[in-house]
Amino acid sequence: MRRVIFNQKGGVGKSSIACNLSAISAAAGYKTLVVDLDPQGNSSQYLLGKDGIDARNNVADFFEQTLSFNIFNKEPKDFVHSTCFENLYVMPSHQKLDELIFKLENKHKIYKLRDALKTLSSEFDRVYIDTAPALNFYTRSALIASEGVLIPFDCDAFSQQALMNIMSEINELREDHNRDLSFEGVIVNQFQPQANLPTHLIEELQEEGYPVLPVYLGQSVKMRESHSAATPLIYMAPRHKLTQQYVELYECLEEVLAEV
Repeated sequence: MRRVIFNQKGGVGKSSIACNLSAISAAAGYKTLVVDLDPQGNSSQYLLGKDGIDARNNVADFFEQTLSFNIFNKEPKDFVHSTCFENLYVMPSHQKLDELIFKLENKHKIYKLRDALKTLSSEFDRVYIDTAPALNFYTRSALIASEGVLIPFDCDAFSQQALMNIMSEINELREDHNRDLSFEGVIVNQFQPQANLPTHLIEELQEEGYPVLPVYLGQSVKMRESHSAATPLIYMAPRHKLTQQYVELYECLEEVLAEV
């Protein structure tokens, strides 16, 4: 299963969600890959430590080699790095993704990530793709390469409008490039149960037919501590309330997957 975590609005928790769901998948025994397409490299640093963003043989190197033919080109697996966590792997990001984007667009390399991940499908049971908060070349590549898309929603009015715009764009891309892409659901993140606005906005989404997943992720300083320690919650604080919410969310997604 290949999933992309995407929202055009920044600060909604894409990297945290991608990395923590991946870590739970790995802890459950699935060989799991995280592909970090955000030049900021938050997922790379979360799973590989502070040097993750400078790792050699990264996802930018993968895209760069597609720009010219070379009989000595590396295989997709050569851009995959192991983490210190069993079954968890990363294709790390790099800042030079920004430099490559126009060359990749001009040479129509939009399907290269899909082809690479299909090649890796025999090695990995689950793939989670983290994206930048923009519908750019890399995000489109991820949506074309994926079977499912999850959209984080942080319970404010601006995020609600962004969600509506995203759905229109995803539907158009699915129609033109990837009819197998399914909208798995909206992930409610940074939920505050005592506040009225989050509950009201969620109810509005449900009334409009958006598939809001039934597990809401709360707020906790433990997440920032997890980032600082470069250790996903399932390894750092397995009994913490937020960790258990992530586990419930993961199990919800796996249940749906099992029914397909």
